[in-house]
Amino acid sequence: MNENLKLFKIEVKGAIGVFTEIQLQTKKQEEFIPITKTIRDVVKNSGTKDGIAIIQIPHTTAGITINESADPDVVNDIARMLNVMVPNRFDYLHQEGNSPAHIKASLLGSSVLLIIKEGDLMLGTWQGVFFCEFDGPRSRKIWVKII
Repeated sequence: MNENLKLFKIEVKGAIGVFTEIQLQTKKQEEFIPITKTIRDVVKNSGTKDGIAIIQIPHTTAGITINESADPDVVNDIARMLNVMVPNRFDYLHQEGNSPAHIKASLLGSSVLLIIKEGDLMLGTWQGVFFCEFDGPRSRKIWVKII
């Protein structure tokens, strides 16, 4: 498991499925952190053999994406292109100075849905799940609901 990730399992009696909160401390202003192994561990610990994993980021300046995890240059290229598309210097109206982070998070999205089959995530050969920080370093959360 990534040293920056901490699992906190919260179960509510009578609820459908299992909810897990993962706490994450990011280290850079912008970074793509691989979380596939952690999500797989959550699925395994849930005991779910067939179902759905909903992974949600409850922040407006961070996102989540599924993309190639075999070659780190792919997520580096994504980050570089996002910086071209959403420049840091622009006449943004939002006064906190983090408008680019909000826009990048909106472009990538705040949740993904993954199928669970035979106790594991159904991902393509090269696919991985990434937490995308755009306004760090910060303390962050990842919510996982397994149904």
